[in-house]
Amino acid sequence: RGRMVHPRQGEPQLQRYGRDDSEVIWSIHRKDLNTTLLQLAEDAGAQVHFHRRLHTVDFDAGYARFIDDRDDQPHDIRFDTLIGADGAGSALRAAMNRKQPLDERTEFLDHSYKELEIPPTADGGFRIEANALHIWPRGHYMCIALPNDEGTFTVTLFLPNAGDPSFATTTSGAEAEALFARDFPDALALIPNLRRDWEEHPPGLLGTLHLKHWHLQGRAVLLGDAAHAMVPFHGQGMNCAFEDCVALAGHLLQQDTLAAAFAAFEADRKPNAEAIQQMALDNYLEMRDRVADPAFLLQRELEQALQARWPTRFVPHYTMVTFLHTPYAVAHARTELQRRILEDATAGHDSLDHIDWAALKRIVHAQLPVLEGAH
Repeated sequence: RGRMVHPRQGEPQLQRYGRDDSEVIWSIHRKDLNTTLLQLAEDAGAQVHFHRRLHTVDFDAGYARFIDDRDDQPHDIRFDTLIGADGAGSALRAAMNRKQPLDERTEFLDHSYKELEIPPTADGGFRIEANALHIWPRGHYMCIALPNDEGTFTVTLFLPNAGDPSFATTTSGAEAEALFARDFPDALALIPNLRRDWEEHPPGLLGTLHLKHWHLQGRAVLLGDAAHAMVPFHGQGMNCAFEDCVALAGHLLQQDTLAAAFAAFEADRKPNAEAIQQMALDNYLEMRDRVADPAFLLQRELEQALQARWPTRFVPHYTMVTFLHTPYAVAHARTELQRRILEDATAGHDSLDHIDWAALKRIVHAQLPVLEGAH
């Protein structure tokens, strides 16, 4: 339903994602999704081979070798083209880059993360509100908790790599417990195995992948994380990959050659991928720094009021990205424009009592055209 924000003092407050319970985020187990997709692929005639990793590619000869991890046996194939949906550590991307440089660049955040767990109650229930993403924002760092079907919550702590507090100053389970006691006391009471989880789980890196090219003429093309891995703060990585699939299928139908289809696909999707990569980074700053800020909360209040008045023009960021089919690039551009409108309109105010609605109407109608799909 929204973000449940846990401030340092006071009671948690729910910040809704949408207007009401018709606009909520549903989750699905990755295992169930994988099973469904595998079944659909096999029904369509695909042959699925497990335990095989890409080892060698000769793009000129149209030859690739895979190694079976169970017995180290090679399996050679001939191909017309390869599609790499093999994730952020893509073996196909590495092979393509050796053939023709893709100008690969990964920007790592100066923050990392650790995963912990809130167990269920004795009767299998949730210890805190289940229909929310829980956030403990603390400025330059934060803790979040996401519910799972079995009554648990996956807790993720995001900390700087250096400074205080950081992963450099919080290395042991005892130090982690002291950090939680100071900054997240209500969360600490929910995580009985914090020390054990901390010492068993290494910090994870957070990075954004940039490539100049996603394809190698008609011989290979990348999609999903293999082409544009992003930080997880918008929860859109998999959705972006699915959009890639739809777009690639469309361009394959429309173009006469694979090379033309791959080029059109890249031109179509690259601006949208770059937009959601940036929005994911922006969302991290919002979650850790702004959700407890009175100025931000006033802007949120005004945003909701503007949406109520002009719902097809002033469409909140989360609605565009999550509840509509608005292209990411369009959502990003409108979000930046709307943010400036909100900041300018609320500057110097601590409530909406003295907002100039007539001036806002002129601004909204002049700067924000009707958005397709908004209602």
